[in-house]
Amino acid sequence: MSEHGSHWFEPVAEHLGAAYLRYSFTKGTNQEVDFLMTELGLEPGMRVLDVGCGPGRHAYELARRGLVVHGIDISERFVELAQQDAPEGATFERLDARDLAFDAEFDVVVCLCQGAFGLMTANGDDEVVLGGMARALRPGGRLALSAFSGYFAVKYFEDAVFDADSGVNHEHTEVRNEAGEVKVVDLWTGCYTPRELRLLCRDAGLVVESVNGVEPGSYRREKPTVETAEFLVIARRDG
Repeated sequence: MSEHGSHWFEPVAEHLGAAYLRYSFTKGTNQEVDFLMTELGLEPGMRVLDVGCGPGRHAYELARRGLVVHGIDISERFVELAQQDAPEGATFERLDARDLAFDAEFDVVVCLCQGAFGLMTANGDDEVVLGGMARALRPGGRLALSAFSGYFAVKYFEDAVFDADSGVNHEHTEVRNEAGEVKVVDLWTGCYTPRELRLLCRDAGLVVESVNGVEPGSYRREKPTVETAEFLVIARRDG
């Protein structure tokens, strides 16, 4: 158990289970990995840390392409699912992203689809997660980090409540498990602007190479606008 105690997302993931992979935002894994392979210069044998890996969809695809991937997630249920059919080269453990203790062990760190970063609603926790990811990189190693757009949340999320002071979007919604059973849950997502992401990365010792406006399943090099739901940061650890 993390020193931080339980996290609000754990019962949500416990209910979702494998049904998480039915949601439309999970269907673009191959395209996302295609982009990251090129953008990050990934090659077989490189070591990748997947933070907030969920049931392992990105880790699986990276491992199938010859990378050595270690996925961590706060949800025991998601980690169990990831371990069940893990391809060669992919390993998983339950770990709170606020407790990362890796030290210059990975060539690349990925944190995608609000996996850990953005789900830490307490003040300062996202900075803790980002700092841990930066430390996990070897000097010159690279980070791919997605974050939800504050612009998009304010403009389009009419049924959610956006706290302008904290930058956290609160949504009351329904999720279904494998059997189709409905559970009403609360979701809190930290939202960001490109400027905030650059400043956070700088404070973590990272050099930002690009901030792109993206959608799930449509990763690309594109200047941020208010019309894309996510930003994708590509950065490197200096040295």
